[in-house]
Amino acid sequence: MTRALWIVQTLLALLFLFAGITKLAMPLEPIVQQTGLPAALLRFIAVCECLGGLGLVLPGLLRVCPGLTPLAAAGLAIIMVGAVVLTIKTQGPLAALFPLVTGALAAFVAYGRWRVAPLRGRTAPGGP
Repeated sequence: MTRALWIVQTLLALLFLFAGITKLAMPLEPIVQQTGLPAALLRFIAVCECLGGLGLVLPGLLRVCPGLTPLAAAGLAIIMVGAVVLTIKTQGPLAALFPLVTGALAAFVAYGRWRVAPLRGRTAPGGP
């Protein structure tokens, strides 16, 4: 189970880092027109995606604050719930399958790292 979680965490981290960095780097006007969301909210979501992607892997790799991984995964799952709703509204239910599966995988990581195979490590720098 630990290997499966690491594989899913790594793939999700790459996906969310790519999505977040892309939203931060490109002009937001086309996305604002398509979704109807304010540009500031899209920037906030992009930053959350980047931080969530890092939160999926860095605590386990650095063995510092491992409890952040299930929190990052849960936060990303919540973002994906919003993405599913928005995608259904703007593009239809078939297009919402990708964010739905992505959110389910993030929820799988959140539950897996919280209950099934928690990461071990120090709780704070310099801790036991």
